[in-house]
Amino acid sequence: MDEKLSFMGRMVDGFLRGNLAVLLMIISLVAGVVALVATPREEEPQIVVPLADIMVSYPGGSAEEVERLVSSRLERMLYQIDGVEYVYSMSRPGMAVVTVRFFVGQDREASLIKLYNKIFQNIEKTTPGIAGWVVKPIEIDDVPIVNVALYSGRYNEHELYRVAEEVASRLQHVEDSSRVTIHGGQKRQIQINLDPERLAASRISPLEIAGALKVANAQSASGSLQKADREIVVQTGAFLRSADDVRNLMVGMHGDRPVYLRDVAEVKDGPEEATSYSRFSLNNQQPTTNNFSQSFPAVTIAVAKKKGSNAVWVARDIEKALEGMRGGTIPDEVKTRITRDNGEAANEKVSYLLESLAIAIITVIGLIALAMNWRVGLIVVIAVPITYSLTLVVNYLAGYTINRVTLFALILALGLLVDDPIVGVENIYRHLAMKKLPRLQAISFAMNEVMPPLVLATLAVVVAFLPMFFITGMMGPYMRPMALNVPLAMISSLIVAVAITPWISNKILKVEGHEHEESNVKETATYRLYARVMKPLVESKSKTWTLVAIIGFLFAGSIALALTGLVPLKMLPFDNKNEFQIVVDTPESFTLERTDAVVRELEAYLGTVPEVTDFTSTVGSASPMDFNGLVRHYYMRQGANVADIRVSLLPRKQREMDSHALVLRIRNDIAALATRTGASLKLVEAPPGPPV
Repeated sequence: MDEKLSFMGRMVDGFLRGNLAVLLMIISLVAGVVALVATPREEEPQIVVPLADIMVSYPGGSAEEVERLVSSRLERMLYQIDGVEYVYSMSRPGMAVVTVRFFVGQDREASLIKLYNKIFQNIEKTTPGIAGWVVKPIEIDDVPIVNVALYSGRYNEHELYRVAEEVASRLQHVEDSSRVTIHGGQKRQIQINLDPERLAASRISPLEIAGALKVANAQSASGSLQKADREIVVQTGAFLRSADDVRNLMVGMHGDRPVYLRDVAEVKDGPEEATSYSRFSLNNQQPTTNNFSQSFPAVTIAVAKKKGSNAVWVARDIEKALEGMRGGTIPDEVKTRITRDNGEAANEKVSYLLESLAIAIITVIGLIALAMNWRVGLIVVIAVPITYSLTLVVNYLAGYTINRVTLFALILALGLLVDDPIVGVENIYRHLAMKKLPRLQAISFAMNEVMPPLVLATLAVVVAFLPMFFITGMMGPYMRPMALNVPLAMISSLIVAVAITPWISNKILKVEGHEHEESNVKETATYRLYARVMKPLVESKSKTWTLVAIIGFLFAGSIALALTGLVPLKMLPFDNKNEFQIVVDTPESFTLERTDAVVRELEAYLGTVPEVTDFTSTVGSASPMDFNGLVRHYYMRQGANVADIRVSLLPRKQREMDSHALVLRIRNDIAALATRTGASLKLVEAPPGPPV
């Protein structure tokens, strides 16, 4: 019988008669647990966004002049760089932003070096009047993973901003945290209000005062003195440290008497002039322990993570740091609310995978127990976690993270990877029940019998997903985890079916009763029903061609559904997020207060939506960016006529509608407001793929 075994059959026999299967099981499960814990978890895949912004300052230039003299010239020059796919720009008074997008796959560091070289090689060709420029690469890790809203019914935006500065400074020390930014609030500013009559009486001009401030607010090294074997470093000047220093600054002479700034101006130490508003609101319909139901002044702190770090761990460390600052750095009257937690979202997705795995295991046990017995189901159940363990180990070694695409691939593979062990165990059970061969030979022969279809079925799935490795554009790196993990899960399933399933079957599979004769398949009810349906179609040529025509018609109809748009084609389904954004663009003539009035109307409506838990409104500047606004440059929005609202929803298990359907409903409800006010209201969801 051994001579009749194929190469794969001999491999099965080798694992069956030795203890290598036990060793493989132990190593796989231990390594799988380590990989599950050690693999970084995050919301989105680690893709390389091949983008860079060049921000050019051109004081005094109108938008048309900036476009003609700065943006257009820079576009033509940068498009000459090898590897650049697109160059596009935004021009506004006094400033230009030129964005360079390289082809996906270009080395990031090499591309940035090319960009810097091109700019500095042509520095003599720059338009006179340019005050300077900044080259800012755009990275996926710039997107904050945690947003914390500080709000209070006692403190104003200026006082909250000062608290937020200290909190942000401490959060910067959290392990693996990266960029920490503050959104909203008013910074501290010393304002000097000149008195024209006193200036005229003192015969001092505003330019003289500006010069005196510039000279006084400086400190420099002025050499050193050496005496008695000691060196004393001499520094001249000192920075202005307080409002009193500014008040007591001498700005000139009049009538042989010094003139101080306090004599000709009023000096105030306080908040800067309001150029933006930021509020935090809890939904009126949501009961809270503090009974907050109105809007409060707020400041948002956004924290990003380092590349390759675990978003779950970083988010938890941030929460612990916030708890440690409560009552000290954060006063008791200041409340905190985490409005975005990508670490928790990533952890929920991993939990969902484990939940799906448990459901699959229970389902497999139930179905196979009904068809055969519980021992067969147990064998298949053991094979599933081992398969996932092997997949997660390779995923970790390949440098991939656990994210929404990785989990989508693993859940998709769940229905495929159980086929191999089921087919193998079912045939082993059949041969053991026949009792024509000794136990080990029966298992080897059974696996050898089904090995060709197992290998071909696995290769078919692998080949079907391999083309995803060749997807171009930003979607390529984004979908790479799926292109890797689905074939990997199928190959792991085949390895388990060859190496582990036969060994486990030998140990726990029992066949009760006496020797069974090989049954005649033609005598089964299933065969008789199948033959009754298919025999007329096979024997009659006209019926055969009719069946082919019907199949062809249905196939053509299915393609037509996509071509006509009746069934939309998407790479990924909409994600059921707990957050979305309302982007508000009012006419350019609107003042900050008038734009704020439009936002307040939106807030009043959002307070009536039962699925909304809270929202943060930012008027006049940008809120913390998300993955969707990274490439679209929403984080650069600024001006009296712009605003946005970050809306948080109930957890997905506590609401009936998913976020996409909910956004469509809200969009229809606020359409009348947009028409009446002339504002452009855009509701932005989490994209099902990378923004382009």
